Amino acid sequence: MHDVVIVGAGLSGLTIAFGLKRQGVERVSLIDAAPAGQEGPWVTTARMRTLRSPKTLSGPDLGVPSLTYRAWHEALHGRKSFDRLDRIDRIAWMNYLSWFRSVLGLNIENDSRLLSIEEERDHLRLRVLQGGRERTMSCRKVVLATGLEGAGGLHVPALIRDGLPRERWTHSGEPILAQSLTGKRIGVIGAAASSFDWAVTALEAGADSVTVLARAPSLPKTELLDWSNFPGFLNHFSDLDDESRYRFTRRMFAFRTPPTVEMYERAMAFPQCRLVSGAAIEAVGIASGEIAIKTSVGDFTFDHLLLGTGYRIDLAHRPELAGFSGLIATWADRFVPPTGEVDLDLLAYPYLGPAFELVEKVPGTASMLANIHIFNNAAVPSLGPVCNGITGLKAGVPKLVAGICRGLFMGNIDYFFQSLDGYDKVHFQPNIGP
Repeated sequence: MHDVVIVGAGLSGLTIAFGLKRQGVERVSLIDAAPAGQEGPWVTTARMRTLRSPKTLSGPDLGVPSLTYRAWHEALHGRKSFDRLDRIDRIAWMNYLSWFRSVLGLNIENDSRLLSIEEERDHLRLRVLQGGRERTMSCRKVVLATGLEGAGGLHVPALIRDGLPRERWTHSGEPILAQSLTGKRIGVIGAAASSFDWAVTALEAGADSVTVLARAPSLPKTELLDWSNFPGFLNHFSDLDDESRYRFTRRMFAFRTPPTVEMYERAMAFPQCRLVSGAAIEAVGIASGEIAIKTSVGDFTFDHLLLGTGYRIDLAHRPELAGFSGLIATWADRFVPPTGEVDLDLLAYPYLGPAFELVEKVPGTASMLANIHIFNNAAVPSLGPVCNGITGLKAGVPKLVAGICRGLFMGNIDYFFQSLDGYDKVHFQPNIGP
């Protein structure tokens, strides 16, 4: 019996495991579908050269200086190297996370995919596919630290999904062999950060041409995380009333993540790259073997599409939640927006409790939900932007860890009382002479 199973051994999962370890919770296991060294996006689907976060930002170290990226980098390369560093190379970041995992001695099982969560008496039973064989794990709590896809899946515009064969497009959340883009006319859909990462990847792989189709008339310029990175907001967003949380989230979601200056300039330095703004897609199909796209500013033909279209929220789409997704409370079940402020996408997010736990749609119908904690982008409307990157870890992980520890204690209160009642360890035994 595990106290906690963490699903996902990437940045968030490792940090949560470290936080629990610091609180003395030892019966913790992490599982990850990826092979060791490929957890998270850093060496698979992330395509930027460097991280966007400042190099001095506290992350999985949770404030322990000897576990910071800086400590690791200086031990390998020296202080002068760190001083010269502008941004952290993403491959170096993955190497740091592998070291972090190793030095903490965390219990991690790779090549292990969660299939389902089931209730069994007073605990949860997890069905896991590991190395092609199915097995079960029992635990009191489960944390889904499953990244950007963890609350639904890839967002693919219906015009593309229905209009093209599956092999003619690739989402930014999917791996791809860069060599497969060589010599091709590439269309990039979207103009936020991942789209220019896509463009550079294709251009450096020798694409014949790359056209970035942006629906908006101009590129985003504001990085929201720069504003949000202050203790009042990160630590106490969850203390706001529902209307305030809804209002803040709706405004946050209106921001788009801009490309880094480096990736934008690298892309636009190629003569075969162009940016087309105000290009709302109106129709997509195949004509004479080519991808034909009609937009509000003209028609385009491509050999392959690369999508920077983000992610969607749909708990029923997640296999581990599909069996009881209809019992989970969403924001639509708990909050009625003011007139003119209805956002159906936002209202589809799960309405989480203070420890990132799922909440019953109807009280008394699914008590197991209180033991399922969501630490991915599905938690943003309820807890704030504290679980979808490095910036919020220092606020989100301690809150989650405290909630899990509270639940483990309260759920075993009879055991602890019996332990106290029968406690007879001798601490004082005076040596009195004859």
